[in-house]
Amino acid sequence: MKKLYMIFGLFIIFFLAVSVQQYMMPPKVQESITFFPIDPKVTYKKAETNLELIETPAQTLNWKASSTLDRKAYLRQDASLLYSNGRLVSEFHDWKQNSDTIIQEKQISMKGSALLQAVTFHHAELHEKKELIFSSQTMSEHQLYIILLNSEAKSFITPESLDEKEWKQKLDEQTERMLQLSWNKGVGHYSIKLDNYQAFPLSEFNRRSKESLSGFSKSETARVVGNLWEGLYKNYLLGIKKADGTIESPIGSTIPLILVSNDKSHLLALTETAKGEPILLRQLISDTD
Repeated sequence: MKKLYMIFGLFIIFFLAVSVQQYMMPPKVQESITFFPIDPKVTYKKAETNLELIETPAQTLNWKASSTLDRKAYLRQDASLLYSNGRLVSEFHDWKQNSDTIIQEKQISMKGSALLQAVTFHHAELHEKKELIFSSQTMSEHQLYIILLNSEAKSFITPESLDEKEWKQKLDEQTERMLQLSWNKGVGHYSIKLDNYQAFPLSEFNRRSKESLSGFSKSETARVVGNLWEGLYKNYLLGIKKADGTIESPIGSTIPLILVSNDKSHLLALTETAKGEPILLRQLISDTD
């Protein structure tokens, strides 16, 4: 009986020790991106995305995204999407607490000629005194053409030779045709009134929003960018959340068409899964200043 009490006592001590340890551990940061008012005093020293064809291993793409803030942030987050001929082939995302820098890199074996487009969102959450929370954010992108013929591989950003110009035209037209068919299918499926929105692909979003979106102030545009990536991160990059509650991998999905409402109330992201199913994601535009 004494042996039984001793075992029971040891179990209670172990349970209490584990409970205290868990209580004392700092809370885990939830895997999400949240938009807060932009702190204009905070800037990025560097924020870039780069695609490069490397020789070893042969026919391999090196994809890198990195960013450095001018100070340490409570939470740093970067999320990057890579599309090949208009469809998602890979993604990576990372977060760090009490850091200023995030560097991510991945190598991908190429199977054929492709128009490659990578888009990255760089985000920081900053906690100031008096419990005030601010954001700092920016986007970066890179585009590369890779041509694989037999055992040879070459790449270019801007075509120079006649052969490169022909390949660029071929890949551009092939990708544009596929995306237009997909988006038109989605617009019809959801009866979207395009006159109520300004629309452009996610791959063009960085350039379009660099200064400010048409009809939006600079601060309003920053809010749209932040809210867009809030939704994309949660409902697309981590898994496409469908209307029936199921989650499907985003791999193979088309570049989302971003539709920003003219009344500044919401934005839509229209995509198509690898199985050909139209998906419409809706995100409210916050009124936080």
